[in-house]
Amino acid sequence: MEIFDQFRGLIGIALLILLAWGLSEDRRGRPSWGWIAGAVALQAFLALLIVRVPIVWDVVTLANEVVAAIERATLDGSSYMFGYLGGAPLPFALKEGVAAPVVIAFQILPLVIVFSALAALLWHWGVLRWLVNGLSFLLRRTLRVSGVVGLSGGANMFLGVVESPLVVRAYFARMSRADLFQVMVLAMATISGAILILYATTLSRTVPDAVGHMISASLISLPAALLIAKLMVPGEAAVDGENEGEAALKAPGLRYESSIDAIIKGTMDGMQLFLAVIAVIIVVFALVSLADQVLALLPLVDGDPLTLKRGFGWLFAPLMWLIGVPWGEAQAAGSLMGTKAILNEYVAYLELAALPGGTFAPRSLLIVTYALCGVANLASIGLLVSTIGTLCPERRGEVAGLGVRSWIAGNMATAMTGAWIGLITWA
Repeated sequence: MEIFDQFRGLIGIALLILLAWGLSEDRRGRPSWGWIAGAVALQAFLALLIVRVPIVWDVVTLANEVVAAIERATLDGSSYMFGYLGGAPLPFALKEGVAAPVVIAFQILPLVIVFSALAALLWHWGVLRWLVNGLSFLLRRTLRVSGVVGLSGGANMFLGVVESPLVVRAYFARMSRADLFQVMVLAMATISGAILILYATTLSRTVPDAVGHMISASLISLPAALLIAKLMVPGEAAVDGENEGEAALKAPGLRYESSIDAIIKGTMDGMQLFLAVIAVIIVVFALVSLADQVLALLPLVDGDPLTLKRGFGWLFAPLMWLIGVPWGEAQAAGSLMGTKAILNEYVAYLELAALPGGTFAPRSLLIVTYALCGVANLASIGLLVSTIGTLCPERRGEVAGLGVRSWIAGNMATAMTGAWIGLITWA
């Protein structure tokens, strides 16, 4: 039974692939079995390489030191602006045993603004462009995707849902339907640098080396997203797969006039994201509270009132069990996955960080952390559709029609990533 529990994720991966094919627009047009096997093998290879090879993991986790430095620098700015609410020393003594309060809006979320400015500066200097192009090259060589799709995949590792489409904006009108869908799913199944730092900081006390795990999750999710996308919307590229990636980096899109311009625009973009995150969290918590108040009017179930969290737990528990979470922990994991898919992944991470110790075994905690690592929620559908629709108005209807499919595919891809982590993490 223990062996079955360890390798149950293989069944989950197989069923996710089968489900993606079942939801396909053209089941006969699926990629070749060789390509599918290669994409699955690449996921397994990345998971083993990043998480199980000590020297590679040491390199990845160096990002924890970088993030810690950015966090300390951000705290200097926020404490100057907001005083003790932003992290400055408290002007009063705390009772014994009481921890200093952490005000998310003033101590954690400012990281989004600072990192957004740094990302814009590094993009202007060419550092991020070089990294994006390198990752694009690897995706083109290993999975034979078009240059534009490869570039989009690389950009999503560093830029958000709004910024990453700007990198390939010149090609939206000429993309095939399959490539367009792959770009959308890649955006849903990964998280950008600024959000990655925010989430990792939130989980730092719950998940050791949280930054490294977030980076690993997005990297492993790239081939998973492309596999699911190609199964659901098969087709060939409509533009040159070899050279369009490099050309897109030089096309008008994400451009800054100078370093100062990059810092200012990056700061403004970060400020918009900062306010958006605050607004979304307030609204999501309010909607959950309203839903729970309505559900409380219904009869008790097993002696407890119905809540949205319990409903999500029942709905998504089978999925979490299939990807490797023990059944005794599957309802709690399902609740978090439902919160991520329906409401917001940051709210799910906030709930994960607030769970009592021992809710999840270490292996289950990693599976859940990886499965939640993506922006595939209902709000992101509207954001992605409006962004691409604005950049390419003539394809707005097509993008809108693919929105829900990309949301489903994004959640399937992150669940598959969680399954791989469960398979290579021994209980």
